[in-house]
Amino acid sequence: MKKITRATFKSFVKKNSDKLLAKVISDFNGMTDCVEHLSDAEYSPARKAEIDSEENNLGFNEIWLVGDSRDYFKLIDNEKYFGYHVSNCCGSFDIVIAK
Repeated sequence: MKKITRATFKSFVKKNSDKLLAKVISDFNGMTDCVEHLSDAEYSPARKAEIDSEENNLGFNEIWLVGDSRDYFKLIDNEKYFGYHVSNCCGSFDIVIAK
């Protein structure tokens, strides 16, 4: 299988930007100064970002990439969804499209 890179992920997001579903599984919490698992995580339409940090969030609230080879990508390809699971020091999330 071909290695999944940041470029692969960015291309997927750009190509499918109008139909992306996101599930934030864990997120950095500034109050506790650590990454915390979100127990109520479920897929919902990805929301356009209010903060203009295109390099890190690719234009979506649910995405946060840290760069410098510290983002880890895993393919999601099942009966319902196709997309990617991403994890890094800021948390983990799934970005998929419905099949």
